[in-house]
Amino acid sequence: MNAHEPSHPADVLVSPEWVADRLDEFERDTPDYRLVEVDVNPSFYAERHAPGAVGLDWQTDLQSGRWRDIPTPEEFARVMGDHGIANDTTVVVYGDNANWFATHLYWQFSIYGHDDVRVMDGGREYWLEHDFPTTDEVPSFSSVEYTVAEPDESVRAFRHDVYEVLDDADDSDSEDTTLIDVRMPEEYRGELIAPPGMDETARRGGHIPGALNVLWADNVGPDRRFKSPAALAELYEGHGLAPDDPVITYCRIGERSSITWFVLHELLGYERVQNYDGSWTEWGNMIRAPIETGE
Repeated sequence: MNAHEPSHPADVLVSPEWVADRLDEFERDTPDYRLVEVDVNPSFYAERHAPGAVGLDWQTDLQSGRWRDIPTPEEFARVMGDHGIANDTTVVVYGDNANWFATHLYWQFSIYGHDDVRVMDGGREYWLEHDFPTTDEVPSFSSVEYTVAEPDESVRAFRHDVYEVLDDADDSDSEDTTLIDVRMPEEYRGELIAPPGMDETARRGGHIPGALNVLWADNVGPDRRFKSPAALAELYEGHGLAPDDPVITYCRIGERSSITWFVLHELLGYERVQNYDGSWTEWGNMIRAPIETGE
């Protein structure tokens, strides 16, 4: 990106350099700033992480203990408070797999009404590959009170929302909602039900009828940092989307699709974007749910 090209909004996306310049603030016990690494494999954090970062395990800390769902408001509040995060804390999240799980946490923060959350561009891999400071020391921050008011699920889609989209496709008077399947083309076509090594899956392969296949990785460059605003706008305009169009993103379990939700809703300013976190694991297991295969 050259110096004259518009940049992404700094209130939602910050550079690794921005984080590195503020490590002293992230390491303080006061809840003004908190750096959070979220991975699907907790051994990554245990091996090394940015100084002052707290580690969250996406599979345990950020999933409900009651059923397959995001944490309840009470569970979310407990995890945040236990890690020294207050309602007015400036939280910066980053993680593995080019920020799959970090953007999923960002999306959860949006549901639970946290005002100041940002993603560190490039994630864990970029931080390590560019020799930013690391440590294996686990910080201990004082617990604080964290409260969750009424959740705002306007950024979340459920299966009944997807069924409404399919019903509306046959109604010429209804506004069209675009479904974006961000999985690999092989998953979209039904040749693979899940990426290799993934154990949470569906009975059938394919995609939701009418969904576009726009790979999550098209949002980032080879260095795993988000592409420029112009490149991202061109990507989605090329698929016929406009900023006022309603969109629902999905993948296998909602984590890859949170990258695309973040790009559309937070970086490009699309106003009506929802992440269907039930995604293919739910849809591909439901009796009589319509499915398409192939291109």
